[in-house]
Amino acid sequence: MLLFLCLCQLHFAVAQDNEKQPPNFVIIFADDLGYGDLGVYGNPTIATPNLDQMAYEGQKWTNFYVAASVCTPSRAALLTGRLTVRSGMSSNKYRVLFPDSKNGLPAAEITIAEQLKQAGYSTACIGKWHLGHKEQYLPTNNGFDYYFGIPYSNDMDMISEMPYWKYWQQEDEAIKTEHFNVPLIRNTEIIERPANQNTITKRYAEEAITFIKENKAAPFFVYLAHNLPHIPLFTSKEFKGKSKRGLYGDVLEEIDHGVGKIISTLKEEGLADNTIVIFTSDNGPWLPFKNNGGSAGLLRAGKGSTWEGGMREPAIFWGPGLIAPGLITDIGSTMDLFTTFSKMAGVDIPRDRIIDGQDLSATLLNKAPGPRKSIFYYRGTELYAVRLGDYKAHFITQGAYGQFGEKEVHEIPLLYNLSHDAGEQFNIAKKHPEIIKEINELVALHKSNLVMGKDQLAERE
Repeated sequence: MLLFLCLCQLHFAVAQDNEKQPPNFVIIFADDLGYGDLGVYGNPTIATPNLDQMAYEGQKWTNFYVAASVCTPSRAALLTGRLTVRSGMSSNKYRVLFPDSKNGLPAAEITIAEQLKQAGYSTACIGKWHLGHKEQYLPTNNGFDYYFGIPYSNDMDMISEMPYWKYWQQEDEAIKTEHFNVPLIRNTEIIERPANQNTITKRYAEEAITFIKENKAAPFFVYLAHNLPHIPLFTSKEFKGKSKRGLYGDVLEEIDHGVGKIISTLKEEGLADNTIVIFTSDNGPWLPFKNNGGSAGLLRAGKGSTWEGGMREPAIFWGPGLIAPGLITDIGSTMDLFTTFSKMAGVDIPRDRIIDGQDLSATLLNKAPGPRKSIFYYRGTELYAVRLGDYKAHFITQGAYGQFGEKEVHEIPLLYNLSHDAGEQFNIAKKHPEIIKEINELVALHKSNLVMGKDQLAERE
């Protein structure tokens, strides 16, 4: 009888395990965060204890990339798993969408949220969207059950008689949240305008926590995209003046605090063992803003450029019941999240289009070698550089918004070994023509099946 009961219990346990729901996913996406802005990535004065703890308990990736060095195309690539030259969400005329832009993410594109809905996920987008402010382009028409956030960058809809760049020459105390008439939207309705940005970071975290608690019975996906530390910088009273790094540090420490509250909620609700949380950013630091911009650490340049500082980002994967802890030096991309989440949720990858994302699940779960070997660095619709393995070739270089040199086309590409020279200081092209040849062959293959999407950013009303 005892043996029979034991066998029954074993059968029940196996059945429960087989019926275990797919993992929950939470993406926390910062805005304009630099590679060197977190404690665990070497910042000496910004305290990020919760993110640091996530890295210690999970995986810290050191070669993780976004698909573009500015907001709109970076976000489109993350959500669709595709280079934005394919979807038309990058442009040589305007680099991002604006409050008077005519278009947004094409309806034909498939988002992570739409993928996961096929597996029964509840989905929420909280924070900055920047893929179209009109109702047909909002998250609720792109696979998300719920939206709460600002539809574009927090420096838009500026109300000031000063020219844009002159405005930022004022002292921090002169920069007011009411100078930016950005709308706060719940689902499709504007509920506050101008949005109170002093409390926006705190409210985003609270919204994420509420959604998690209300949807914990079924698998869920939360995409929490902070508007900060993109300028203008605002914090709640509790974090004002808290950081040794000044206002920029205050902002990041408040974001870190919100991350900690989300992690605590997952633990308290018994969800930690079946949830994966990812923290990364949309592009590198906006360097012209000096102390109100971040740092790319040892990497070169920042936002707007295809140097490493523009597109290599901190990336932390946490999930104590799923993620194998460790330092990952393999190459990864935000585009890989589309494929990875789909595979882990048991959803087929679309076959009617090219998906650029790779499946990172074996690396996340078992620290197996990563599948990604290359990165394509686009600026607008032009391919500026390519990384293959340790080596990166620059065919075109250009500064970020006029910084670090004007546009230059290189007859012989610049070549750097990023494992030895992450700061891209020592051009080794003359020593390795065979590597340039191999990268050129990869570019030819890439372009052979490239169908450019219609430019969605160029038209404004």
